[in-house]
Amino acid sequence: MYQKNAKIKNSWLLGALLPLGAVLSGMVVAAEPVEKPTVNEEQEIILKDVKVKAVRSKKPNIIKGYQAKSNTTAVKTDTALIDLPQSITVISQELIKDQNMQSIADTVRYVPGVSIAQGEGRRDNPIFRGNSSSSDMYVDGIRDDVQYYRDLYNIERVDVLKGPNAMIFGRGGSGGLINRATKQANWNTGREMNIQFGSFDKYRLTGDVDQAINDNFAVRLTSMWENSRSYRDGYNAERWGVNPTASWRPNDQTKVTLGYEHYEDNRTADRGISSFNGRPINTDASTFFGDPDRSPSGVKVDSFSAIIDHDFGSGVSVRNSSRYASYDQFAQNIFPGAVNAAGEQVAIVAYNSTTQRENLFNQTDLTFSLHTGPFKHKFLTGAEFGRQETDNFRNSGLFGPNADKTSALVPLINPRYNGAVAFKHGTTDANNNGVATTAAGYVQDQIELTQHWQAIVGVRYDRFDVDFQNKNNGQNITTANNLVSPRGGLLYKPFDNFSLYTNYSIAYVPRAGEQLSSLTLSNQALEPEEFRNYEVGAKWDIVPDMSATLALYQLDRLNALATDPNNSALSFLVDGQRTRGIELGLNGNITDAWKVFGGYAYQNGDITKSISSSALAGATLAQVPEHSFSLWNRYDISQQWGVGLGSIYRGKMYAATDNKVILPGFLRFDAAVYYKATKNIQLQVNIENLFDKQYYASAHSNNNITPGSPIAVNGGVTIKF
Repeated sequence: MYQKNAKIKNSWLLGALLPLGAVLSGMVVAAEPVEKPTVNEEQEIILKDVKVKAVRSKKPNIIKGYQAKSNTTAVKTDTALIDLPQSITVISQELIKDQNMQSIADTVRYVPGVSIAQGEGRRDNPIFRGNSSSSDMYVDGIRDDVQYYRDLYNIERVDVLKGPNAMIFGRGGSGGLINRATKQANWNTGREMNIQFGSFDKYRLTGDVDQAINDNFAVRLTSMWENSRSYRDGYNAERWGVNPTASWRPNDQTKVTLGYEHYEDNRTADRGISSFNGRPINTDASTFFGDPDRSPSGVKVDSFSAIIDHDFGSGVSVRNSSRYASYDQFAQNIFPGAVNAAGEQVAIVAYNSTTQRENLFNQTDLTFSLHTGPFKHKFLTGAEFGRQETDNFRNSGLFGPNADKTSALVPLINPRYNGAVAFKHGTTDANNNGVATTAAGYVQDQIELTQHWQAIVGVRYDRFDVDFQNKNNGQNITTANNLVSPRGGLLYKPFDNFSLYTNYSIAYVPRAGEQLSSLTLSNQALEPEEFRNYEVGAKWDIVPDMSATLALYQLDRLNALATDPNNSALSFLVDGQRTRGIELGLNGNITDAWKVFGGYAYQNGDITKSISSSALAGATLAQVPEHSFSLWNRYDISQQWGVGLGSIYRGKMYAATDNKVILPGFLRFDAAVYYKATKNIQLQVNIENLFDKQYYASAHSNNNITPGSPIAVNGGVTIKF
């Protein structure tokens, strides 16, 4: 806007107006200098032209350092975290850089109540409140559910939501989910390159170029290349990705963002070591069981996204998000089975498999505000439509001169397998095609009841259909699921910086399974698995830059498919699992120089009714430690130097639900040193497992256990230009 020939008759008013633009949030004032006049109260002053230029305010999800103030993922509206009746952990960009995070496993390392499973050495596999998942992954709020390892090179932040979230996200999310928010063109011009090298021949290069073309158009390009080995003998990983985005503002009310990503990850599928007498084999952490040279795993992902935001004014806005993704995944494993009774030999088994999937999703969300009497409402209503087509094919590994044995024995002292193995398709191996379609509608109301009381209520309806063809026997199976997913939360705020809440939510996993590949004639008519979460908690902004959270919950798994102990051909449904727990979180600034992030979790997860011969009533859930604790600290000694120190404690836990193998507890320390050489150059060294603790990081079964890394050092240089 322009202001010309302003008349000011009072000198105090002149002094107030001149700096006004400098203190307005989101405004930039550019004015020609004005000579200081000598005036009396009656003199008129003619000012030169003053131009005030408005700059768009920053996008939601306000984050300062390690502390997130608000979030748009959990309820699809920009809401302060202290006003959300749910346990949520946000991993900020600054924390990602300080800890040198590069994977999903890295992001949950310091998140209370969430751990990571091995995932057969070929996929992300978090465990939320006792529920293992390989599909509850989202990118910018849209499903990204194929089994592979994701990278963080193009990620701005990571949202970890605990408990069922079906009201917003639909099926799945039984114990929680992870959403990655991508870096997008945003008119913040910047260029950054990071070069890393470290232990075990690690080499990695990332780049980020964000460029405003003009006031209406901006582009951004993020990219990554890595070639690394590991402390595990024979292991190698190569991956690269590129993600260009473009943003366009045709007018002040509308923004269009387009993106494309190509990502490839090729690595050794490493399933760790076996166990004996209820403990992991006592061997060097580097020992590879099986054959790394014939255990390749890889994925190729191509995805396109389009987001349209339009603000109608008066609190009414609409967002339409579309995402198409094509996945081509292959995995082959030659890996350990059980150790024989004498403890001298270990079985080696094998398989390979391919998965090809195409996802297409579209979401439309309308938000608006209104008053009804004394109540203030923020409404969300929306619809989602999706189509997923999947092809699965699997071969079993066969050993021996006639390729007729399902395993081969090798000495435990030298567990590499160098013999012949043939991969053949058997009648029980997967060979199927499935088409899953989703049509959903949802409505949510965030209600301000009084100055101190708030509520959130919502419900989602999903029509989820699957057409499944078993190509081995020609069976065609069709299922239709009508899923109603409610959620309700009540929040009391006696003070602006403190809230108490209670929350209830439900989620479902249909019989097609989380990977849409487990439909049979015997289970097609069964009700979907149901997960019910009851939660109470508190959130406290101790000081403006420091937040603490507390959550107590009970998560019940209903309609679990159990096998009749007297007839393995018969199955029935039981309410088979319960997890109860406490989560404490802490993040933010203790002082201007000292940042912290971490938490504590107590979990008690049990099988309440026998599900199978390996999951009997009374058993403890797999890979759910009773106690876990983590705390990361960064302290800036000066403007140039900073140090980081983290500790991770995990109590003992069982590798599987049969509770026959224990993974011992451990306490591990990490560290970092930061040096800002110049305004545009920063050096960083991260040390994992500072005191070289021997421990076991994760498992997939009793005989697939991953030893933790010995001490590892990673150095990096970040250059801004």
